[in-house]
Amino acid sequence: MKLVIAEKPSVGKEIAHIVGANQSHEGYLEGNGYICSWCYGHLLGLYDGKDYNPEWKSWKVLPIIPDEFKLKVGKDKSVKAQFQILKKLMNRDDVDVVVCATDAGREGELIFRHVYNHAKCKKPVQRLWNNSMADIKRDLQHLQDGNDERFIRLYHSAFAREKADWLVGANLTRHFTNLYCNYGDDYLSIGRVQTPTLRMIVDRENEIKSFKKNYYYKVQLKYKDILAEIKDKYEDENSSATFTIATYTYMCNRIEGDFRQHGEDADKHDRDYQQTYIPIADMSKLMPDYCFQFLVIQLLDDAS
Repeated sequence: MKLVIAEKPSVGKEIAHIVGANQSHEGYLEGNGYICSWCYGHLLGLYDGKDYNPEWKSWKVLPIIPDEFKLKVGKDKSVKAQFQILKKLMNRDDVDVVVCATDAGREGELIFRHVYNHAKCKKPVQRLWNNSMADIKRDLQHLQDGNDERFIRLYHSAFAREKADWLVGANLTRHFTNLYCNYGDDYLSIGRVQTPTLRMIVDRENEIKSFKKNYYYKVQLKYKDILAEIKDKYEDENSSATFTIATYTYMCNRIEGDFRQHGEDADKHDRDYQQTYIPIADMSKLMPDYCFQFLVIQLLDDAS
């Protein structure tokens, strides 16, 4: 009997449908030689500070660095219940192999390994490495060794990330709360990813608030009844164009739609003017054969 553990119920039930495990039970489906169950994302997390040492309950104690990081099942009732279901299934006598079917990545590996290790399971592990629901049936026929070094490294990488989050969050949240908040009334949350991201948002908001509206110029190319706009912006109406003449020639040919007639002329312009940059006002003078107009329009740069 194979026990397949997915990262979330929807995936677990889809796998059960594919393998023919149609007998429904609380927290899993069974049949056709398979038991298909699931996690609810992370079922386990690291201890809180006070769980390691009662003295760490006080936020005045710094730094707090555990000698060994320990795990506990989440507080939610459904999470506790699902972990117990998985633990029981892993230790069933008729289960020969546990298949890790969590997401193909380091977080998926972490979610499975935490459950597997915390349940003290010793059964062989196989890995369903799958990135598409459409390929699950095929990939189930090519399960990999779950103890391959690649997967073990992914687990350790994710566990290191989890520990780093804990150390930065627990210690710096306490430190800055002690500095800037009335102790016991509020706290200042600091996170390894959260805080730099917040800084980016604040910087962007400050840029918007301090933005000054300015006029800029854009160039429109008019050819017969067709109007095309160049994407570049110019600070001055006499600024040098940032497009080569070859680019404008190519646009004219595209707008006209007659490459046979103008192809040789376009090639000549490419050779003669490929590296030439000229003022907007002089463009039409250098390409008189195309009979187009350059229109310089003034617009207001308004970030809001």
